[in-house]
Amino acid sequence: MSVGSRGGLPPRWRHAGGGGGSRSTSAAATTADVDDGFTLERFEGPLREWLVQERPRREVRRRFATVLREATDGAGGSVYRSRIRSMAAANGQSLVVSYPHLAAADALLAVWVADAPAEMLDVFNEVATAAVLDQFPAYGAIAAEVFVRIADLPVVDALRDVRHIHLNCFIKVSGVVTRRTGVFPHLRLVKLDCGKCRAVIPTPAVTNGGTGVVGGPGATAPERAVLLCPNCNAKGPFTVNSEQTVFGNYQRLSLQEAPGSVPAGRLPRAKQVVLLGDLIDVARPGDEVTVTGIYRHNVDAAAHARAGFPVFSTIIEANYVEKVGGGDGSAGGDGGLTDEDVAAVRALAADPRLAERVYASVAPSIHGHGEIKRALALALFGGQAKEVGEKHRIRGDINVLLMGDPGTAKSQFLKWIEKTARRAVYTTGKGASAVGLTAAVRKDPVTREWALEGGALVLADRGVCLIDEFDKMNDADRTSIHEAMEQQSISISKAGIVTSLQARCSVVAAANPVKGRYDASVSFADNVDLTEPILSRFDVLCVVRDVVDAAADEALAKAAAAAAAAAHPLAAADAAAAAAAAAAPD
Repeated sequence: MSVGSRGGLPPRWRHAGGGGGSRSTSAAATTADVDDGFTLERFEGPLREWLVQERPRREVRRRFATVLREATDGAGGSVYRSRIRSMAAANGQSLVVSYPHLAAADALLAVWVADAPAEMLDVFNEVATAAVLDQFPAYGAIAAEVFVRIADLPVVDALRDVRHIHLNCFIKVSGVVTRRTGVFPHLRLVKLDCGKCRAVIPTPAVTNGGTGVVGGPGATAPERAVLLCPNCNAKGPFTVNSEQTVFGNYQRLSLQEAPGSVPAGRLPRAKQVVLLGDLIDVARPGDEVTVTGIYRHNVDAAAHARAGFPVFSTIIEANYVEKVGGGDGSAGGDGGLTDEDVAAVRALAADPRLAERVYASVAPSIHGHGEIKRALALALFGGQAKEVGEKHRIRGDINVLLMGDPGTAKSQFLKWIEKTARRAVYTTGKGASAVGLTAAVRKDPVTREWALEGGALVLADRGVCLIDEFDKMNDADRTSIHEAMEQQSISISKAGIVTSLQARCSVVAAANPVKGRYDASVSFADNVDLTEPILSRFDVLCVVRDVVDAAADEALAKAAAAAAAAAHPLAAADAAAAAAAAAAPD
């Protein structure tokens, strides 16, 4: 759920008596509004309608300016003056404001930016622009406007849990980018020329049914937004003044639930994300990102015609996008580790038998197969990529092939990895094609342009790609993953798109022998229907044989019976009774 009315800060701050920041700034108040006793806590009517009035906007502007001015770090320096200097050094347009810091400085502003983000961010952007120009007067020649980006929103929503109550509110979602369109111009400020008197007429924002994107797909033509010329009262014709009209950058992403977060038996959900301004190209297909933005509705004429009643599609207008793991090539962040977790990991690192404990923790429900568990542990941890010279890179991810007799838990190993790894994509040989494993080029339904859509290897970037029934794949499909398994990239040259996508993942595959059972009298290559180039890309080849051995079969049967008994509903009660009987005196 989103912050504000559905969580985060207490709802009592929504009305009188909550503005923690008003007490800290009241001593410095000099405006007539403060002298007249005007406070934001006494708002009346709907919040969004009230915030468009000049007097509340002026008070919000004053209080947010105080937050930017008085925020200090541990050394006593100004936090946001330092961030403004860093932004200006990079010629950027984004001033990142931490939501917990804003909540601590002025709780009311923090609640309202979650409930009415469009109106509040409009004022915040004005304050940030003024603060930057105050520090760097000539910065207007580089960026006409500075945007406030709200980071560290405390509540994260799942894509499948976003509902109508989140409309026009701030939300934070995470997922994997599966598709990215090109960059297109969109209208931010439209000016028209009157065909009669040649006067220049500014027009109101022409948006697409609530998306907030001026001139977005489906928007009203700007020439039709003006009925009369205010100078000569003519009804037209009007033409767009391309020199004075202000354009911005526009791009769409398709954000899909991360593979590890999809409930069992469910299809992954996806949402369209709109990127504006300097957020363009912040992520590409395969990147796992966290998006903070405004959840908006969008007029969908096609869905309306099909349903027979008004139906709206939804988008997320991004305000802040952060890559999971920072985008530095690491495996992806710390996974939300607490201080206690870090201390436990450091204590575990001192254990001399750490490697054996790690190997034993791999698929503990599967009896035996110690060498295979060791190989899978190596694949999960991976190695360190090496940069040899300036343009040569040696991968650090380990590829593993499990090949052997049927019924030897090969698929169960893959399923365990799918549930354990932070990022894993599972597919099967017959259910995977070359396009499904690498990348597809599809026509975007909105822009009608060709766009890339990542496949399984791209979605598993910095994770593990699991391929079951590897021997059942077509030779052409297996050939398509040669580059991905060695160079860990996928080169695309289709529909006028020439690019390369990252596929930095370990590949764990399972295959069956050619004759159904493994023949120890011939070589490994003769037992499997795989070519030498594909075999050379696997670092570890594991053979699983079902050998007749009375002692091993008895141990396996006992382990299976013990696991079944432990899962029985009465097992816990029987164990407690046995423990009580053992502790009782004779």
